Amino acid sequence: MEAARRWPLWWPLWLQGLALLWGRAVAGLEQIRSTVPPPQACSAFSQKSCEECLINVSCLWCYTNNTCIDYPVRSIFPPSSLCSLSNARWGVCWINFEALIIAMAVVAGLILVSLAVCCCYCCYCRRRSRRLQEEEEQLARKREERRLQSLQRKHERKLKHDEIRKKYGLLQDSDNPYSRFENE
Repeated sequence: MEAARRWPLWWPLWLQGLALLWGRAVAGLEQIRSTVPPPQACSAFSQKSCEECLINVSCLWCYTNNTCIDYPVRSIFPPSSLCSLSNARWGVCWINFEALIIAMAVVAGLILVSLAVCCCYCCYCRRRSRRLQEEEEQLARKREERRLQSLQRKHERKLKHDEIRKKYGLLQDSDNPYSRFENE
């Protein structure tokens, strides 16, 4: 009961603390936005170095005429009229755009092939293990059936032999198993 009375007292303090943290976070973000200078246009880095141009992610460096241009966002690959793929650099200066595309395609292909192989292998193994379990169960059932048939045949043979013994008077009394053997 006492805990129920304390809960309403802590609730406003918790909300005030949350509001204070939210206000500080928003103020910190506004301060960061105001201190970061707006990015320069990519054309400002033309005739400089590739590294300076590619600091801005939205820029593309072309080695044919040493120009830094805005990356054509509407098309996935820069058109050859803008810059050939073998001379274009984006992200890093040490690999051309053509090699970057090929490397990314190879890595993506390897990932897709490995996923497909793993999925097929897992499905095959599950199906195979299920089949093995079914075969084991079937073998156990057959083994049990054979055992029961064997017991049934054994019982039938015993009845038949007892019948023959009874017919020829060779059946011993079950009351006195130690009967005397009589010679006639």
